[in-house]
Amino acid sequence: MRLFQKLQTVPMLTSHRVKLAVLFVAANIGLMLHLLNGDIKPLSAWDWLDIAGEGGSALLLLVWIWLLLKSRPAGYVTNLLFLGLGCLFFSLFMDVVDEFVALPDEITWDGWLESGPMPAGFVLLTLGIFHWHKEQLAINEQMRNRERLFREHRQFDKLTPLGDAHYLRKQLELALGEAEQARLPVSVVMVDMDGFANINRDYGHKEGDRLLQVLTQQILLNLRQHDLLCRLAGDRFALILPHTGASQAQLLAEELQKSIQHLAYKSSRQGERLYLSATAVAAMAREEDAETLLYRLNIAMAKAKQTLEVRHG
Repeated sequence: MRLFQKLQTVPMLTSHRVKLAVLFVAANIGLMLHLLNGDIKPLSAWDWLDIAGEGGSALLLLVWIWLLLKSRPAGYVTNLLFLGLGCLFFSLFMDVVDEFVALPDEITWDGWLESGPMPAGFVLLTLGIFHWHKEQLAINEQMRNRERLFREHRQFDKLTPLGDAHYLRKQLELALGEAEQARLPVSVVMVDMDGFANINRDYGHKEGDRLLQVLTQQILLNLRQHDLLCRLAGDRFALILPHTGASQAQLLAEELQKSIQHLAYKSSRQGERLYLSATAVAAMAREEDAETLLYRLNIAMAKAKQTLEVRHG
């Protein structure tokens, strides 16, 4: 809950300037078409009840759009929700304009402007809510996973809603024991941000903390229901993957790298995009304890980082 409260206070509107500009231009084009082709109605012809109802609804939709863009990062679901709300606003705005401007009888396109966007808006909004619902189910499932066997809140990271390194080791020991009894594989993936120290240096630790919170949600959305994500230390995360062999774990590691690389993250200072990358390594347990498996992963991560430095150096 603390994570969502912090994310809601982050000014994200700057990352949605194009969306707001398109909506503003579309509304003004519709207004200009009415003014150029019609005449202003006399005050006595104004229907104040329709003006209040349609105008108030349009203003409420603007408030919804503002709250949406303020609280969500750019992405597929945000675009669907915005397009749906934007179509509904445009339709109601054209209805309001029609209350003030009288068009000749031979003009019929005004009916399309008033009624056409409405059903499209409801369809897009429904699709957006459906995908948002799936996001929430995935996140909620991961939040339940963290309470799987241990209820001590001291074992959870203060910045993110994830278990800490101590919690990870205990859960990994349990997962290894269960895997041995069931004779099923268990793997671990380690994810480490590239150049995270540079972000803290150039943009401040507050921006770095915000980035870690966004990355947590991004990784959670790419996991399966039975996987468990923990924050190992700093900008390093670890994932426990029950019933997962080496090849499948490696595939998931590569998918996480691509997901982080394509994340359209905007800084809170100027709204500029920060191009992110991460290194992810995977390993399947080999009849070893948690400490040995994590040590092996740390060695693999160090080698991968060294290879990355040589490649870019």
